[in-house]
Amino acid sequence: MKVKRASKYGFCSGVRVADIKVRRFASEGRSGAILGQVVHNERVVSEMEAMGMRTVHFIGEVTEPTIVFSAHGVPASFHDEARRRGLQVLDTTCTFVYDIHRESRQALTDGCHLVFIGETQHREVIGYTHDLEPGTFHIVSCIEDARAVDWAVFQKIRIFYQTTLNADDYEETVRHIEACNPNTIRADTICYATKENQEAARDLAEDPEVEMILVVGGARSANTHHLWEITSRIKPSHLIQGPEDIRVDWLRGLRCVGLTAGASTPDSLVAEVEAFLTEHASEDPSIP
Repeated sequence: MKVKRASKYGFCSGVRVADIKVRRFASEGRSGAILGQVVHNERVVSEMEAMGMRTVHFIGEVTEPTIVFSAHGVPASFHDEARRRGLQVLDTTCTFVYDIHRESRQALTDGCHLVFIGETQHREVIGYTHDLEPGTFHIVSCIEDARAVDWAVFQKIRIFYQTTLNADDYEETVRHIEACNPNTIRADTICYATKENQEAARDLAEDPEVEMILVVGGARSANTHHLWEITSRIKPSHLIQGPEDIRVDWLRGLRCVGLTAGASTPDSLVAEVEAFLTEHASEDPSIP
């Protein structure tokens, strides 16, 4: 059985930098707690915990001298609270996410009503909106959300996307807002690595030789789930966290399997999945 990897997959630069920062910090024998998963990948989280970098859900839970803010970013008020509690901060926020924080604040100063296309409970979106006055923004997750708002009442609107989304899935939603208010500007805030991974996943699924796709990533990773959504529209696809999730009956009769991974998935995990596929193909006579 042949295994084809997507031309682009896995760790984006923001996640890679966050991973390196925390590992370097822990290797120096320093102690800290991570607010939320440093990246949305269970393997990485387990490795961090093994190094003594536990995950917490609230700043008040931190008893270590340092708190780590994840690649998804946090509201400015979280930095203030950490300082009030006497905590040192290791900030691993993606620079692209910080750009959106700055751009959205500037748009608000310019008199724009802010619209964030994304998931209400996603840490990145919470980071953008937590400190804002409720009347200054909307979070829109679907076309029904957009239809429930009278957009014409706002003088002008600026739209930002959660960086991990597939923009095509929200085109109808954004066009509805634009149709209701011509003074609407959309910002191109989908992460370039997310776009490249999505395009490469689509190309892989469209490859006539590939019969099935395995998408490797964390259960809570939005960008990994969007990769699966893209490939599953074209070929049978399975979202897995690692080789332990693969069912051998998926592979029977297949000659070529495609492999891609989310932006929070380490290269080592992709290699483990490929090794599993190769090993079981050689052991099982029903797999070509």
